[in-house]
Amino acid sequence: MPDATPHPAEPVPGPSLPPSAARQRILLTAHDLFYRDGIRATGVDRVIAESGVTKVTFYRHFPSKNDLILAFLAHRHTRWMAWFDEALTRHGNTAAALVPTLAEWAGDPGYRGCAFINSVGEMAQALPEVVAVSRQHKREMVARIATLLPPGPTQADGAEALGLALDGAILRAQFDQNPDAAVATLRHAVARLTTA
Repeated sequence: MPDATPHPAEPVPGPSLPPSAARQRILLTAHDLFYRDGIRATGVDRVIAESGVTKVTFYRHFPSKNDLILAFLAHRHTRWMAWFDEALTRHGNTAAALVPTLAEWAGDPGYRGCAFINSVGEMAQALPEVVAVSRQHKREMVARIATLLPPGPTQADGAEALGLALDGAILRAQFDQNPDAAVATLRHAVARLTTA
């Protein structure tokens, strides 16, 4: 997903930030670090340092790292779903739009796969709420995919199948050096699933 949330590169010292701006800066910093480097690899001290806030400010907004992780996932969900909806619409708002949408996202230099799949892999045991949040995200993704299909008795099953194909292609694009094979495989899956 191309970076659609601009934020200053240089941190502003914590005391000069109003409370809502401080929280937003922490959240945006955590978003970028968690997505790029992983949740476990990113400590609270690093988020504090890179967001330019004090420890007191950080803990006023996020009493624990777990609170920050759940806020990160909520932010990521809102941001990604808005982008996904816009990209599908821009690419024709049919099932075939899944292919250029994935190509656009996976072609971004900052692409690290699905933040929700990654988070479940990292945190499912330590923070089970991540699993519930991620399931809800995938349900909403599949619901949006369902709108690309004609109404009828096979719409829900078709959306589930396309969602699974998209998740597989997202993972494949993450692991490959180049997303072309994942995009081509998704194109084939979409064609098979929508003409069956």
